[in-house]
Amino acid sequence: MAKRASRKSRGGTPAAWAPTAPCAAGNEAEASIEGRPASAQPAAAASHLHSPLTLPLVARAVFFTKGCGVHRERLQSFEQALRRAGIASLNLVRVSSIFPPGAIIVSRERGLARLQPGQIAFVVMSQVDTDEPNRLISASIGLATPADPRAYGYLSEHHAYGQTAKKSGDYAEDLAATMLASTLGIEFDPTKDYDERREIYRMSGRIVRTRSITQSAEGDKNGPWTTVLAAAVFLF
Repeated sequence: MAKRASRKSRGGTPAAWAPTAPCAAGNEAEASIEGRPASAQPAAAASHLHSPLTLPLVARAVFFTKGCGVHRERLQSFEQALRRAGIASLNLVRVSSIFPPGAIIVSRERGLARLQPGQIAFVVMSQVDTDEPNRLISASIGLATPADPRAYGYLSEHHAYGQTAKKSGDYAEDLAATMLASTLGIEFDPTKDYDERREIYRMSGRIVRTRSITQSAEGDKNGPWTTVLAAAVFLF
């Protein structure tokens, strides 16, 4: 769904329409295996966020965000979700899922403060929508980072129908951790439960952390479109 198209269609929607309950009532979850807040980073690491943009483009930081929107128009539902995520004013470019070596994680508030309206922003995004009343939907981004700061990590995208926020988030973490483990040459049985494999990853000493962010909601009971999204936004 193109962000440019979303902008063109804004003016054609009657102002009287307003999104209602499901987003406010829907489940939201953000989890970290180690239980540390996403913004817990060394203060000294902040300085390199303010250096000029250079080539090649390798992100120095990432922040995570999520949102939910409800509207009778599908595209406007997506727009509402972007607004709640705080990234509706950006020109979004979706990229694949490599977490750059040495990148830090900053809070959503700090990340948004670094961006300007109209700016091109690179994101890994997961989204899903429904117009079925009470249907549960969820969108997640998972992250797995290696112990070696010189190595890259993985971001994963996952969306689902009928999955709780926790299950969706765990699945996204599993995807990211499994991709990273296979890259690092960690031996594991892919048929094992994720909790078992997670312990193998930990014991290897080569995967330092996994985490996820998830937005879930139930479809509006009156039938308009409900959209949920989760995103990792790169900062340079």
